[in-house]
Amino acid sequence: MLKTRVATALLLLLVFTIALFFSPATWWAAFTLLLAAASAFEWAKLARLNSAASYAFVIATAGLGLALFFSPARHASPFYTEVYILSALFWTVFAPAWLRGKWRVAHPLALVLAGWAVLLPCWLALVELREAGAVLLLWIMGVVWIADTAAYLAGRRFGRHKLAPQVSPGKTWEGLAGALAAVTCYALAGKAARVPEGIMGFAAMNAAWALLLFVALHWVLALYSLLGDLFESWIKRVAGVKDSGSLLPGHGGLLDRVDSLTSTLPLAALFFTIHA
Repeated sequence: MLKTRVATALLLLLVFTIALFFSPATWWAAFTLLLAAASAFEWAKLARLNSAASYAFVIATAGLGLALFFSPARHASPFYTEVYILSALFWTVFAPAWLRGKWRVAHPLALVLAGWAVLLPCWLALVELREAGAVLLLWIMGVVWIADTAAYLAGRRFGRHKLAPQVSPGKTWEGLAGALAAVTCYALAGKAARVPEGIMGFAAMNAAWALLLFVALHWVLALYSLLGDLFESWIKRVAGVKDSGSLLPGHGGLLDRVDSLTSTLPLAALFFTIHA
């Protein structure tokens, strides 16, 4: 199982990196929209939609993505900023309330709308952040990957106090502390190397404030990545499944791999849109 998991991860990383750095903008949008559609299919299963409704949800998700991408107002209005603001509200207010209340939502329409709130802003952020710079997008995704890996390792080694036992029993406060420590090191390394600093607009700021805000931004992204993970874990728990699907050998479904990105990338896109 470990060999299969590692092999799948390496293949995914290779394909993703090639697409990220070498594909034209339209191809990148199509590639990531295909991933969003596959994730939509898994979400439809978690929402317990029937076969016809599942395919309709996938087609509608792809159609909405195309409409967003080819909209004449794409670069001429604040519409996309508003999309990211609505996404931030969903993840800051609605998703925590959903988790805190342990809502067992069964109404298909509510789950369909939640699915679009999760998937479409994330896809749009993938497109727009890549247009801002492939290195910027990769750096932000690195925050999520490092936080997730560090949380797993720290939780496995030191975990004693459960973070959300009814939602995701494996998560611990010690794991969260390990994640924040790891992303702090990641941020400091990036600041020293000046990798994303200029792109994010920190280069011209007072040094002390720039460092503080730079690290704080990484903490916020790490915390939101945990929120996305917990939200999908609860949706799966309500659906009575361990994985969102079986598309990725050794990993489960595609949603299982992008859950933390769904909450993080739109927030990063909002920050970049306002701050750049």
